[in-house]
Amino acid sequence: MAKLLEGKPIAERIKEEIREQALSLRVKPVLASVMMGDDPGAVSYSKSQARVAQELGIEYQPHNLKANTTETHLLDFIKKLNTNKSVHGIIIQNPVPAQVDYKKLSSFIDPGKDIEGIHPGNIGKLIFGGSRLIPCTAYAVMELILASGVDLYGKEAVIVGHSEIVGKPLALLLLERFATVTVCHIGTSKAGKLEGHVKRAEILIVAVGCPGLIKGAWVKEGSVVIDVGINRVGDNIVGDVEFTAAEKRAAYITPVPGGVGPLTVVMLMRNLIEAIKSQQSGEYV
Repeated sequence: MAKLLEGKPIAERIKEEIREQALSLRVKPVLASVMMGDDPGAVSYSKSQARVAQELGIEYQPHNLKANTTETHLLDFIKKLNTNKSVHGIIIQNPVPAQVDYKKLSSFIDPGKDIEGIHPGNIGKLIFGGSRLIPCTAYAVMELILASGVDLYGKEAVIVGHSEIVGKPLALLLLERFATVTVCHIGTSKAGKLEGHVKRAEILIVAVGCPGLIKGAWVKEGSVVIDVGINRVGDNIVGDVEFTAAEKRAAYITPVPGGVGPLTVVMLMRNLIEAIKSQQSGEYV
């Protein structure tokens, strides 16, 4: 039976680290949140950010814009936040309305204030292992894997899902620790090869948003399973992995909810502290 990798205890430890580091700063950390419209998921995530920020003594500034805000107006608004020296970090709440190009928007944020770690400059630095601002979900996944105590060197790591904020940056983070990385996606599934890749995974990370996509019987004995998926099925929240069957085969597994989720917001706040350190030192993050 697998040992549960729960995010909350790790999150509490990191919160203490953030509090200690914040004391060494010469300013009170300020995080600006920009949200367009009232998407329920975005509203819920923003509330979580505000709650954690308050716990850590961080000033959280919500900027709620109308859903029909034009891209031009939005870029002008971001520009003002970029140049506002009292604002140390910026986050754009997803999803954004159809009239807004999210990739263009993320590229427009000052990379030194990009606490989501999604600016091309920060993503690019992952290739060289030098980025201090790392996409939060990928960052949370790495913390959970490290908490298992498993040495990644030479391990077969399989990522299911190749998004810009989870799968792709996670592959770079795992490569940095000399894991052997395979990234699976819809092409892998359509080619009928997903099961084969999953079965040899010593480290399995799934981030697709499809309940029960990964069958428990596919999970390798003694593996580490990180389930990033959050899916509502009836009255229940479930992941992308068949948990009950997978739990019997894996050595470590994250619960859903309670695994990656509690860590993601905390990693955002860790990025904010790193951003402020770089801003104060004059270093490009």
